[in-house]
Formats: sequence, C-alpha cells, structure tokens
Amino acid sequence: MTFTKTVFASSALALAAGLASAESITVVSWGGAYTKSQVEAYHKPWMAKTGNTVVSEDYSGGLAEVKSQVESGTVTWDLVDVELSDAVRGCDEGLLEEMDHSMLPAAPDGTPAAEDFIDGALTDCAVANIVWSTIFAYDSSKTPGVDSIDDLFDLEAFPGKRGLRKNPKANLEMALMADGVPAGEVYELLSTPEGVDRAFAKLDTIKDSVVWWEAGAQPPQLLADGEVVMSTAYNGRIFNAAAGEGKPFEVVWDGQIMDFDLWVMPKGAPNKEAAMDFVAFSTDTQRLADQATYISYGPARKSSGPLVGLYQDGKTQMGPHMPTAADNLKNALVNDFEFWADNQDELNERFNAWLAK
Repeated sequence: MTFTKTVFASSALALAAGLASAESITVVSWGGAYTKSQVEAYHKPWMAKTGNTVVSEDYSGGLAEVKSQVESGTVTWDLVDVELSDAVRGCDEGLLEEMDHSMLPAAPDGTPAAEDFIDGALTDCAVANIVWSTIFAYDSSKTPGVDSIDDLFDLEAFPGKRGLRKNPKANLEMALMADGVPAGEVYELLSTPEGVDRAFAKLDTIKDSVVWWEAGAQPPQLLADGEVVMSTAYNGRIFNAAAGEGKPFEVVWDGQIMDFDLWVMPKGAPNKEAAMDFVAFSTDTQRLADQATYISYGPARKSSGPLVGLYQDGKTQMGPHMPTAADNLKNALVNDFEFWADNQDELNERFNAWLAK
C-alpha cells in the first residue's frame, strides 16, 4: 500500500506558542476532496488555535496497517478515519485506545455531547464526524435516463463498463436490492448462505464488465475518462466533481448504503493527549458544520445540521446533497456494522476467490 504525506504547519503560530510546547500529530484519512474538507475545517483551525502541527497521511481503508503498527510496537499514527465496522472490530481486537467521550464539548445550547451525536456515532473506541453513503453515479451527458439501482446491473438497457469498489461491502447489498430484495430485508438475507449466493449470482451478471477501484478518487476519474458509464462511489466525491469541477455527473440515491466515518486512535499512539484534543475540537458543532461547506457529507451532530449552509461556491445549498436529505432516503440502507464486523473476513475470502475465477 502506498501512502502520501503532506505536512500542514503554521510556523509563525508555532513560534508564538513556543517551540518547546508545540506538538505534532499524524492524522490519517482517505485523501482527495474528503481530506481537503478536513484540512480546511479541522486541521488549519486547530493548528491556529494550538500552535501544533498536523501531519496528514492518506490510506485506502481497513485495519491492516493499524494492526501491523500495534503488533510490531511501532505506532506512528495518532488518529485514523475509519468506517464504523472497522471501528467496532478494531476495538474488539484491542487495536484501538478507548475514547474519553467526557472530553467532547457540549452543543451550543448546552446539550451534552452524548445526546447531541446521532445514534451510533459514539462507540467505546471512536467518535464519528460524518454520515456518508456509497451511491452510484453516471455521466448524464453520455448515459441519460439512469434512475434506479436496477440500472447499475442492466447491461442491456445501459451497455458499458461499471466501476465497483474492490470489496464485498456495499456490492453485496446493492446486488440484492437490484435483485428485488427490499432494503429492510437485505442483512437478514445476507446472513444466510442462500443470500450470499444470490448476491454473488447477481454480481456475476456484470462481472465481465466491471472496472474495480480501490481509492475514493478513482470513480470520478473513471467517469471523466469514459472508462465506465456508471460507478459506485462515495457521494461526496461525486458532488465535488460536479459542483467543484463542473462535471456532468449525477448521483443516484436509490439503493444508497449509509455509513459513519469515525476517528480512532491506534493502541499506543505516540501523542494521545494532543490527538484527543484534536478529536474534541474537530467534532464540535461548528467544525462539523464547517466541513459540510466543502463536501456533501452530513455532520454526525444534531446541532450541526441547522448550521449547514452553502457550498464554497456561495450559491449551492448543501442540504439537498446530504445522504440524510428526505428525498434521498426513499430506498436507503443503513450499513449494519455488526454484520460486517462479524463477517468481514469470511466474505473477503469469498469475494477474493470469486474475483480469481
């Protein structure tokens, strides 16, 4: 796995705070437009407030590198932005520090943080920052008329390559929904061998037309280059390409898979106190609302919602582009983190064997 590193620092502020007291923390996230939103809303204001430095590294998800660092006793990462199932699993496996939720600031009206965060956003070892979704998208200038999860699997009506993440997560759920399974029954069915077989059978129908992606920046590029006519993607990446770069991309919300991203701290992180201060700062009401100025991921605090306003272009209302907007929830599925925490290894093995056929 290749990691890119950028150091964001404010030397003048560091000097003002006193070099002896300044600290540096390493914060790991997913890169691209998402990390940029964190840098603008979290990193820069925290550095300005504290005089500390944030070293920002990119990765492609999962717990492999965290596990390697912890087990080797060479932990260099202080915070990692992970999916909910990885936060739960990493905590269960002893790879993560427990988070002190009492350090999290209350909402502006005094509501305690534990009551202000959306249900499920706080776990023993994690604090959520965003609600995001895996959706699929298309280039409306080349493939008009797409409006249903069924269309992602319909090669006859919409011929051409599809982009899918090289991971069973979301692909299996979308396959079942496209095969007629109601969203509310997906995980019950996936918990059976017959359900898993049915999902893979549906994926078989487009397997020969799939371009596999691993990094979040790839789907918009695949669409822009014409390598695929549709691709699953993280909703914020498509929004950024459309609103920020003028690409004629459209999000299809039908069959979206909603999830949290959360801050976790690897066991033995070298700068725990400063890292926890960053977590508290970056997940306060204002900071989470500020992030939504840069990317269409919903804030994990209830009090942040009313503060979400315009995109950085000064004209695009962000509310309708959030996964949690009422019109986008008509056939939405909330990721079952317990299912994936329990079944990730087995389904990864099945998925990789299926790919190799």
